[in-house]
Amino acid sequence: MPELPEVQSVVDTLCRKNLPGRLITGASVYWFKTVTDMDPADFCEKIKGRTIRQITRRGKYILFDLSSGLTLMIHLRMTGRLNWEPTDKPRNKHEHMILNVGETDTLRFQDTRKFGRIWLTGEPEKILDRLGPEPLEESFTIGRFLTMLGTTNRQIKPLLLDQRFLAGLGNIYVDEALWESGIHPQRISSSLTRDEVKALHRAIPHVLRKGLRNLGTSLGTGKSNFYLPGNRPGRNAEALNVFRRTGMACLRCSSIIERIVVAQRSSHFCPDCQKKQP
Repeated sequence: MPELPEVQSVVDTLCRKNLPGRLITGASVYWFKTVTDMDPADFCEKIKGRTIRQITRRGKYILFDLSSGLTLMIHLRMTGRLNWEPTDKPRNKHEHMILNVGETDTLRFQDTRKFGRIWLTGEPEKILDRLGPEPLEESFTIGRFLTMLGTTNRQIKPLLLDQRFLAGLGNIYVDEALWESGIHPQRISSSLTRDEVKALHRAIPHVLRKGLRNLGTSLGTGKSNFYLPGNRPGRNAEALNVFRRTGMACLRCSSIIERIVVAQRSSHFCPDCQKKQP
């Protein structure tokens, strides 16, 4: 599933293509469940003629601020991606929504497993206000993080995956941040020492910024893998320290990386660097 670095890299790529300021001249929806809380025909009618004012991100949501007060919200979920293609290129069967931008370009939502969703709304805050703080913003201070952890008593891995607790993290970057801070994924949040919380607070933005510099993480070459608009893969897979390195040597202590399931999510860790007990 695309996480904060992947989603932000998509936003940055679209902005570099000068999408803000362009006019949406038409839309087509090819799978009705792609659009949430709106009939596809109504969606196509309401989005036509809108100007894209800016493109931003909140958590894992891509936000298109449109003229006349509407927001197009896209959540890529597991296999969603955005393709930037010329108008005359034939649609592939996994492209479920196409926006015509000007006369010659299209922005296409592709989703092999059909879990991704799109909203067109005048009230994006109804969804976005449920999200936790942004881990790359200055407001995510160590004091705030200590307060957040002090109000819960959960395993740290599923807690960091909870978008209501902290926005934008997913399986890859949680595993990476826990390895970097030396914390086992099954540790209870209330058991973390102040030094461990400080280490985790440093690790989270560090692994996210590394992912951003590498334009996200692409794991493989399949159609469901993450690609940027323009069919460009991210480079961060080569920079991962623990995620999907089961059976390989830890890059810090040479112990063998293990994999367990925590809250139904595959979790990778070093048994020596990340002790289960404090």
